[in-house]
Amino acid sequence: MKAVRLYGIREVKIEHSSPPTLKSGWARVQVHAAGICGSDLHNFITGKWFSRLPVTPGHELFGVIAEINESESLFRVGMRVVADSRVWCGSCFFCLAGENNLCEELGFVGEVFDGGFAEEVILPLQNLLIVPDSVPDDIAVLSEPLGVALRVINQLNPSAGDTVCVAGGGTIGGLTALLLSRLKKCRVQLLEPNKQRYQLLSSVVGLSPPGTFSLAVEASGHPAALIDLLSSIRSGGRIALVGIFHHSKGLDLNKVVEKEITLIGCSVFQDEQNEALQVMASLAEDLRKLIAPPITLDELPDAYMSLISGDSHYLKTVTNQ
Repeated sequence: MKAVRLYGIREVKIEHSSPPTLKSGWARVQVHAAGICGSDLHNFITGKWFSRLPVTPGHELFGVIAEINESESLFRVGMRVVADSRVWCGSCFFCLAGENNLCEELGFVGEVFDGGFAEEVILPLQNLLIVPDSVPDDIAVLSEPLGVALRVINQLNPSAGDTVCVAGGGTIGGLTALLLSRLKKCRVQLLEPNKQRYQLLSSVVGLSPPGTFSLAVEASGHPAALIDLLSSIRSGGRIALVGIFHHSKGLDLNKVVEKEITLIGCSVFQDEQNEALQVMASLAEDLRKLIAPPITLDELPDAYMSLISGDSHYLKTVTNQ
């Protein structure tokens, strides 16, 4: 079995090994597609979320169940599935309250145990979601980041006709912009320095020109972008934060106080990935335009470096096994 293995900061290797043993309550999934997430790159650069090494990354994955080690289950061999990326404890205050995304021991597929940058993967049945028949194979892998984008929107809670400024046109920012436009009927402004990516999103989403706004989404993780939003947003406005920050240099939080701005954290999702699976078929044409031509597992290490440099104007790079 071929897999991409992360050994440390900026150190990945292509390896061949025997398929892993199937545990009770787990399923073996033949991976058809796996997406590179911004958090994969962040971990590759910083090592912030190393749980164990070496490990096979990849928490955005789509595939078909090949084997199940469970006598009674809703799942069947041959079912199309995606991974719920969250690995929660089930016993802390937040898990017991149904808020698994806030679990005190929260981990992720591809960190706590091996993920989808491989020809096959074994996953707990609780981490599998059945893909509806209406969802085409080529976009199913986007259900995980689309769930994150839906979480952002649910946290921000905009109304139809609102103007929302999104900072960062990467995967989450771009998908949030698309959902704001299509599902919430909002006017969307975008702050994105990559001109090709801005043009792509403008053609797909239908962006509004820069102007005043009372709602915003910070999806870039760059302090300069949040500084811009804090300066430009109307007093009393709301900003949803979903970007991963490397540092917070230059931030003036007095702006939050003086303008009575509400900052809203957005962590992964609760049931929003299931919601994403229900709505994404209606967005298939738009979603396809945001995915780069697929790559092989052998090309993944080079793709990491290319994405870190910011060269790609697509929102998602996907391996196709």
